[in-house]
Amino acid sequence: MRLEGKVAIVTGGAGGIGAATCREFAGQGAHVVVADRDGERARRVADELVAKGLQASAVAVDVTRGTEMEGLVEGVLANRGRLDVMFNNAGIFHERDVSVTDTDEDIWDLVIDVNLKGVYLGCKYAIPAMLAGGGGSIINTASFVAIVGAAVSQSAYTASKGGVLALTREIAVEYARRGIRANALCPGPIDTPLLADLMRDEAAKARRLVHIPVGRLGRAEEIAQAAVFLASDESSFVTGTDFLVDGGIAAAYVTPE
Repeated sequence: MRLEGKVAIVTGGAGGIGAATCREFAGQGAHVVVADRDGERARRVADELVAKGLQASAVAVDVTRGTEMEGLVEGVLANRGRLDVMFNNAGIFHERDVSVTDTDEDIWDLVIDVNLKGVYLGCKYAIPAMLAGGGGSIINTASFVAIVGAAVSQSAYTASKGGVLALTREIAVEYARRGIRANALCPGPIDTPLLADLMRDEAAKARRLVHIPVGRLGRAEEIAQAAVFLASDESSFVTGTDFLVDGGIAAAYVTPE
C-alpha cells in the first residue's frame, strides 16, 4: 500500500480525473476526502469506495470560497487528526473562453476564480495543517497548456493554468525545508466528459488529436496513477516540478504524420 495511513483531500473529486484519483488513493490505503461542489455526486463516489472496504468520506465545498475551504480542512483535522495530501484538482473550462479579444470579462473572472483562486485557497489552508503534522504533499492540477500554447484558443483557461504552475513553484521553494512538497500535475487532453463536450466539433477535435504524438487521448486513470506517485513517499525528492503526463505533446517540435 503506497499511501497507507495517509489522509488526502481531492477537490473536484466527484468526476473525471478527481474521481479516478479518489479510487486510486483509496486503493493504495489512504483515507480519501472526496470534495466537490456537487455534494451528492461526491457522496456517491465515497459510498462506492466504502462499499469496497476502503476509507472515504465526502464533503460539499465551493473551492472559490475561503470560508468553505477553511472549513473543509478544519473538518478533516477534527475527524482524521491530520492532512498528508492536498490534491487541488477542481477546475472548469467554459465554452465561451476563446481568444483573448473575444472572451467576455465575466467568463475570464469565472475561470480564473475556480482554476487559480481555488488552488490558492486549497494551499492557503492545507499548508498550516501539513506543517502541524510534520509535512505533506501538495498536488495542483495545471495543464500542458501551461507549458505550450493550445491548438484551440482558450485564453482564460491557459492563463489560469500558467498561474497554477507559477504558484506551485513558489510554494515548493518556500516550504521545501519545512517538509512540504508541491508539484503541478500537467495532463494532456484526457478522455473525460469535460473534453468530450469540447470535442463535439469535429474540426476542433482533429486540431487537438493531430498534436498528440501517441495518437490518442489520455485516460483519467493514467493521471490518477501519476498523482499516486506524487502523493507517495516514493517522490520524496520531487518538488517544484511541472509533471507532464501529456502523450508527448510538449516534446513535439513538428506535427506527426
